[in-house]
Amino acid sequence: MGLTVVASGIASAATQSKVVALNLNTLFGLDFGFSVLGAPLEVLLLAVGFVLLVGGIVWRGITESLWANTACTLIEAAGLVLVIAVGLRFWGQGDLTEVPITATNPEGLVTASLLLQGALLTFFSFLGFEDMLNVAEEVKAPERNMPIAMIGAMLVVCTLYMLVAITAVSVVPWHELATAPAPLRAVIERAAPWFPAIGFTFITIAAVANTALVNYVMGSRMLYGLAKQGLLPAALGKVHATRQTPHVAVMVLFVIIVALQFAGDISQLAGATVLLLLLVFTIVNAALIVLTRREGKLKGRFNAPIALPAGGAVICAVLMGGQLLQVDWRAPAIAGGIVAAILVLYLTTARGRAMPQE
Repeated sequence: MGLTVVASGIASAATQSKVVALNLNTLFGLDFGFSVLGAPLEVLLLAVGFVLLVGGIVWRGITESLWANTACTLIEAAGLVLVIAVGLRFWGQGDLTEVPITATNPEGLVTASLLLQGALLTFFSFLGFEDMLNVAEEVKAPERNMPIAMIGAMLVVCTLYMLVAITAVSVVPWHELATAPAPLRAVIERAAPWFPAIGFTFITIAAVANTALVNYVMGSRMLYGLAKQGLLPAALGKVHATRQTPHVAVMVLFVIIVALQFAGDISQLAGATVLLLLLVFTIVNAALIVLTRREGKLKGRFNAPIALPAGGAVICAVLMGGQLLQVDWRAPAIAGGIVAAILVLYLTTARGRAMPQE
């Protein structure tokens, strides 16, 4: 499970790096005329450069990473608030229930299949909240403050996302947004033509870079922790003498994220990320049922009613099944290949069978 969480973060970071590369390329207008495995060379080079920058920040130190994360978060939030503010006057001009008319849905109805696809897409938008737990040891009264922080953050973000979604399809018809290389930039260009387009490109890049940075920090710390517990090679648990960061883990992640640039496009990598996390959430919810039945009520600790993890496991399993039934086979192939590699590592490594007793 630990390596699957790491893999989801790696796949997410690879996705974000491609998004940043595409946004930068629309800004610079590069065209080398060459492709590598179907991907334009200029986009690949920009993606690798972005991963190198993020990896450098993570290698530099946790303080630098947190400052960069804070700056990106403020820029991202300001951009979303700007979209809502300039597009609010367009509310009511779009049909929020309109869906594509296709051969399988000739009447344009809101079907269960469409709702499931929307849920999967929304799931990807909420990646990163689970990474808050990586700093739980540095939080005062985590039993009380961590649930408040996680639930409060999700409520705030959920409200922002809904307002942005309503605003976006009210300003620009959904079929135009679907083909726009930078959807929110298209919204700003129509709702606030006075705002410089380059400004919102940087806002988009900051928002995406934020997620990639958080995933990179999480992945490097997870590899470090697993190595210190004897579940991975000891080299991954080494800390840089000067920077006090798990530099070997940071470099290993860089190599893997760059390699994933050739595995698929943005939607395929995003789909693989969703599948990996849904697998983790399904098993973790099921494990919570086992732990609750085994240990009973723990005094002074929050105990979720069994119905909650049971419902969570079922919902995640249904979402995972919906993702597997999508037309594109590359996302399940990427996720399946990663899980297979993890299982092989687990079965062939003796240290993966037992943790050292402390």
